[in-house]
Amino acid sequence: MATAATLAPSSIESFRSTMRGEVLEPSSPSYDATRVVWNGMIDRRPAVIARCRNAADVAASVNFAREERLAIAIRSGGHNVAGYAVCDGGLMIDMSLMNGVRVAPGLDRAFVEGGAIWADVDAATTPLGRATPGGLISATGVAGLTLSGGIGWLRGSHGLSVDNLLAADLVTADGRLIHVDATQNRDLFWALRGGGGNFGVVTSFEFKLHPIEPELMFCGPAYPEERANKIIPLWRDFMQTATDRLSGLAEFSTIPEDPSIPEHAWGRRVLALAHVYDGPADEGERVVAPLRSFGEPLVDFSGRMPYRTIQSLYDDLFPKGRDRCYWKSTYLSRLDDEVIREITARMAKRPSEMTFASIWKFGGFVQRVAADATAFGDRSMPFMLSLDAIWPGADDDDANIGWVRSFWQDMQRYSTGRLYLNFPGHGEGADLVRDAFGAEVYARLAKIKHRYDPDNLFRLNQNILPMH
Repeated sequence: MATAATLAPSSIESFRSTMRGEVLEPSSPSYDATRVVWNGMIDRRPAVIARCRNAADVAASVNFAREERLAIAIRSGGHNVAGYAVCDGGLMIDMSLMNGVRVAPGLDRAFVEGGAIWADVDAATTPLGRATPGGLISATGVAGLTLSGGIGWLRGSHGLSVDNLLAADLVTADGRLIHVDATQNRDLFWALRGGGGNFGVVTSFEFKLHPIEPELMFCGPAYPEERANKIIPLWRDFMQTATDRLSGLAEFSTIPEDPSIPEHAWGRRVLALAHVYDGPADEGERVVAPLRSFGEPLVDFSGRMPYRTIQSLYDDLFPKGRDRCYWKSTYLSRLDDEVIREITARMAKRPSEMTFASIWKFGGFVQRVAADATAFGDRSMPFMLSLDAIWPGADDDDANIGWVRSFWQDMQRYSTGRLYLNFPGHGEGADLVRDAFGAEVYARLAKIKHRYDPDNLFRLNQNILPMH
């Protein structure tokens, strides 16, 4: 495997001459700023960074890495908690300059470049009264979120991000630029919708667009956490019969010391019922009223606001490069009182007040998609538990990572056995990836991986090993 020490300067100069974008080395002025990713635990130094401006740059970068036997890290938003967007001693393909979004004249589709973040998409679509399902943080990269599923506020009415992907262009391991959709390269189109970054570098996505109201109702009552064992069953039962237009989660967190929040709430641990109604705001306000009346909230963040504003509500809580993060998830097969008591007892022992944990409700469009329609696989799980440990200093790494791993392991007796690969932890190994997909889906993905990337060039991801 090549490293920075073994790369000939002439090879780098030859590569640079083929690029419209920049080629950065460790001595380049913008090298350090470019290699930083969102999780502050990740501090890696690529031998070379390729800042691509078009698909030709991406193809040249893949060819250079393959010929020089360099590991490849692909960065769009750099938001993956495992830090797959950057590597030590290899080539970082930085897609962030390729962030254009074009809406089709009929307003039914959006063409999104592979380095765009969801803020780019929302800025181009919502002024036209359209949206496509993204995540919960606008700084998240479109590519990373979509390729492993994409769970967001519009999932009940319009499904996951992968359910709205109509087509994609990508550069494969042999440097070819190919198109995939429901008729061309159908096996790869299936694999991209949930199989992660295993099959190539996506340079363009085509998404289905949906009408979106000028304002939506965001529901955000935050109840004292000590009432969680009573609040969660009320929330669970309400959501069982709720309209598909309402999507949300029950989230544990600690109220920060923020001048915009009433001082009496600062430092209090809470359970927030965060939901979005995809429809007229006045209608939504009536629909969510019961969620806001399970007793007196400590503070209520609810309000009418544009979808684009809702998409950025969480941004300031997850600043780039500042904090240390370790996240894991598991799909729950049930959420009865026993499971709820287990979750609340574990949350009471969390080591960091910056930590979040969420119970995500699934239903509606998400569960109507057939298990074999996309590589995301089976949709029957009713809930997901995500454990999002966040803390400021390296001295607390062991305590926080240990807390997540222990909590996650104990919850497996209530789990379907699968997990969401956008919240995988990091360094957990191949077994976790197999479990995430299930044996049948993983075997199908491994054969497609062998067809398009037999040498596993794209391996810095939730990796699927090539298999005949």
